[in-house]
Amino acid sequence: MGTPDFAVASLNALLEAGFNIVGVVTAPDKPAGRGQKINESAVKQFAQDKGLRILQPIKLKDPEFVNELRSLEADLNVVVAFRMLPEMVWNMPPKGTINLHGSLLPQYRGAAPINWAIINGEKESGVTTFLLKQEIDTGDILFAESVKIEDQDSAGDLHDKLMTIGAELLVKTVKAIESGNYKEIPQDKLAEEKLKSAPKIFREGCLIDWNQEARKIYNHIRGLSPYPAAFCKFQDKTLKIYKADFEEKNHQLEAGSIETDHKTFIKFACLDGFISVKELQLEGKKKMKVDEFLRGVRL
Repeated sequence: MGTPDFAVASLNALLEAGFNIVGVVTAPDKPAGRGQKINESAVKQFAQDKGLRILQPIKLKDPEFVNELRSLEADLNVVVAFRMLPEMVWNMPPKGTINLHGSLLPQYRGAAPINWAIINGEKESGVTTFLLKQEIDTGDILFAESVKIEDQDSAGDLHDKLMTIGAELLVKTVKAIESGNYKEIPQDKLAEEKLKSAPKIFREGCLIDWNQEARKIYNHIRGLSPYPAAFCKFQDKTLKIYKADFEEKNHQLEAGSIETDHKTFIKFACLDGFISVKELQLEGKKKMKVDEFLRGVRL
């Protein structure tokens, strides 16, 4: 059960490990973009290529879907980047339902663990497999694997790291369940420090506040790159910033004001220094490097 690219890597790893995937559950097709072209999930496209049976329920409590799911007689449900499941679904297989989560649980429970780890300036993240329970991301932990977050890593970079090690960890987990050789670790036994959450990110949370420290803004930008992208207002338009550097430096400039040589750099003043933009996208334009941007705009 999954929808985006992150889940495709896990599905592929399970197939390559020789497991019998009796069905794939993914999001319904939906129109997207200006032309309202029908968009199929990454998991559906992959499953079609592999000739797997595909289920695309609109509602997970729909009796027709529940009956079809039951007819598959799955031993185990595997969930990667999908919706919250009703108990009648996650409790259906004899071996239950396992989930792969993009953090070291119990830290960063929620919809956007990868983004929040970067935004909060973490030096380490990882993936966790756990047994599903009613409360979101709270089931007993089975296995976990950590990964280092480099100072320049964006959410996209961390996504790709976790996608790879997550697929490997999932295969390890399913093999352990198959053999019965695993331990369940309650999350409350690991919750020694204050828990940080990872709620869904909305547009208003992407707006850059230049009245903050340079390091915090830098983490905010890379934590939202490449999607949904941090932004500010620039000449009455939305300016998305995908890549930047930061410089801690005393100055007397107003927060949000600009320094530029009109050719190679553009810097925004913040509380204790500057954010030097490297890659950006002005509303109505394509994403571009800063020198290309400066050739086409008047400051």
